[in-house]
This record gives sequence, C-alpha cells and structure tokens, in this order.
Amino acid sequence: MEKVLLFCDPGIDDSVAIMYALLHPGLDVVGIVTGYGNVTQEQATANAFYLLSLAGRSDIPVYAGAQFPLTGEIATYYPEIHGENGLGPIRPPIDLEGELLNFTDLFDLIISYPDDITIIDVGRLTSLSIAYILGEETMGRVKQVIVMGGAFFVPGNVSPVAEANFIGDPVAANLIMERARPLTVVPLNVTSYSVVTDEHIRAITDRYYNPFTPFIQPIYQYYATAYSALIPGLEGALFHDVLAVMALVHPEMFQMMKRDVSVSIAPLTRGQSVADFRPFAPEGELKIAVDFHYPTFIQSFIQVLRREL
Repeated sequence: MEKVLLFCDPGIDDSVAIMYALLHPGLDVVGIVTGYGNVTQEQATANAFYLLSLAGRSDIPVYAGAQFPLTGEIATYYPEIHGENGLGPIRPPIDLEGELLNFTDLFDLIISYPDDITIIDVGRLTSLSIAYILGEETMGRVKQVIVMGGAFFVPGNVSPVAEANFIGDPVAANLIMERARPLTVVPLNVTSYSVVTDEHIRAITDRYYNPFTPFIQPIYQYYATAYSALIPGLEGALFHDVLAVMALVHPEMFQMMKRDVSVSIAPLTRGQSVADFRPFAPEGELKIAVDFHYPTFIQSFIQVLRREL
C-alpha cells in the first residue's frame, strides 16, 4: 500500500479527497496536516477530526499546520463556496475532541517510514514550505510530493492568471517548486475538467455504503450550487483535490510534461505559475499534468466512494 501524508484545508473538495484516500484500498493515510485556506486552520482541524471519527480512524495523527501565509497577510476564506464551516451545510460536532500534534512531530513520522511516504498537498503550500525550511534533510526522505495548484495555458480561478493555492501564498509555492523533489504538479488546466454530476452522486449514494455516504449528497449539492454561479452552464462541480490523490494511484491516466516551474510574487501577476512549453524547451525536473483520462477519473471516483469500510 502507498503511504500518504496529506496536507489539506478542508473545504468540500479537500474533504472528499480525504474520504477518497481513506476508502481507497491501495492507500494508507499515515497522517494529516491541517492548515488555513478554504477555512481557518482551526476549522480545517475540526473538519479533519470529524471525517476521521466518521471513518473510525482516530488512530491517524493530525498535525497543526500554518494559520496564515509566509507573506504575513490576512488569509482570505471562501464561505460562499465551502460554507461557513467548510462542509457546506454540515456542522461538525462542537464537542468532538482529538489530539492535535505539534507541526514538527511530522518529522518523526517521516523518519519512521524512510523513503516510503508520498506527500499530497491539496491546499495552500505554506505548511509544506515550512517543513522544508525547518527540516530539508528530513524532507529529502519522502518518496515523492504531489501538489494540486497552479494554472498553465488557462486563466486562473482567483485572478486572471493565478489559481487559489498558488496565489494564497506565492512565496511558499515558489519555494516548493524549487525545493521539493521528486515533485508532480496537478494544475487547474487539468483539474478544471474533474466534473462530477448529479448522476454520479446518485450512483454513489443510491444506498448506504459507508459512514460518509449520508454526507456526500448535501455537501455536493452545496458545492454544485456555488459552481453554478461561478461557472454558468457547468452541470455539476469540480473536485480538483481528488484528482491530485489519483495522480498517485492512477498515474497511467495522466499525460505529463517535465518542466521547471516558477511562481510570480509580483503584484500584477501574483501567483502565476510559469513554465517554458515551447517545442524546443528543455525538460525540467518537475512533472506537470497536462491532460488526463476522464472516464478513469469518474470510474475510480464512484467505485472508491462506494466502498465499505
């Protein structure tokens, strides 16, 4: 089984990515790092504990990630997309308790699985960048890093040029593009086609499969309603973060190009991801997803979320 350390900020799509990872038979989630992003770090932590409790996986350690970006700015949250608590209409129990570990404790986790952990980061890259700042030698012991972020060939979803995770902390994003190796980037130009429709959700919720089943329809509906305003004509919602998890379990479904990437911190182009895709450009060190096989995505999405725990 592939061991996964998941950095996230749940958020509806992050939460479904957590569900997918917990349910997938080929994945062993060995830890979760919660940071700010779609919601505050505190709310992200509460949501992670709630999802783990539903799955009966309170044994999975949760680590306290960043509360604001390396730029020092006040973070922007998106209740109109994810709801006030990050799970659409769902409110996690306020009395739910769990042990939140110190951030640096994750180095002990990595050392305990040398060269065997894949880090998947589907949120702002602040926490991951801090891990490299504090313990680059230890971070060199991870098997690989996969991030959801950036946008190539397409407009951004927060600015004309930038995707949310990169613009949220472009300093951190640039550091990860420079330091994390081996690194795979699953950007907006690919995840913008990760459409899940009403029909797919009906297939996932046609009966009770696991403790997540009752929550999938209401959070999807909230998410799809938000997307109907963001992208008129879209029939469903985009589950960007699940696609990043699939980059580990279904690498064959992606078309990749190897390039180096930098992230702009200039005000007018803040968060823009830049790579040289000219025909004569040399290969770089990073893998960038440029296309994927949609039928495999949907098949795996439905099949895994229907699994019994």
